[in-house]
Amino acid sequence: MKTDELLSCVELEPKGPARCAVIWLHGLGADGHDFPPIVPELALDPRVPVRFVFPHAPKIPVTINGGMVMRAWYDIRGFEPRKMHDWAGVERSVADVRALIARENRRGVPCERIVLAGFSQGGAIALQAGLRHEASLLGIVALSTYLACEDELVQRLSPANRKLPIFQAHGQLDPMVPIERGRAAMDRLLELGYPLERHEYAMAHQVCLEEIEALGAWLRARFASVA
Repeated sequence: MKTDELLSCVELEPKGPARCAVIWLHGLGADGHDFPPIVPELALDPRVPVRFVFPHAPKIPVTINGGMVMRAWYDIRGFEPRKMHDWAGVERSVADVRALIARENRRGVPCERIVLAGFSQGGAIALQAGLRHEASLLGIVALSTYLACEDELVQRLSPANRKLPIFQAHGQLDPMVPIERGRAAMDRLLELGYPLERHEYAMAHQVCLEEIEALGAWLRARFASVA
């Protein structure tokens, strides 16, 4: 699937030419302004210049919200896992992420220095796009999320990313994406053989300082491996 134009994005540029990049997808109903404020809290090594790209999802009607138009990576049609996901929308968003990866390649950042990150619905797309990408990436960050269209994903796993490191974290008190769904995703990814660092926190559908600190340490290790 091809995309005609790039999604609009919020971008944070390093002081020098970017050697690595993080493409970070927001959750349902949010936008690309959601996560830039936490970047300084990650305490990344300034000697490894990292560009952060926060795309805005397109605005579409979302069935579970009464058809209200909002930013979403795909429609959610119901609460049963096998019925809730819009495969065509997932495919569209995966194509959009691939286009952003290709732009980073053109800007001098190869795939092996790119991390895909996402929160909630954005995390589901980060997993879909990253685990299926034809060239090796640096890692995936999956926060408060789940596996969308799991059967379709497993059929399309990329050999190039079968050992892709994953950072996954979830709130034990999450009312939006219950912790059971996050644990099921973690268990399935471990079963499939992915090196996964898993965390749980006493929080709701959000991020917390302890989580940000753990993520910062994980990202520093990933970027140090290609520095």
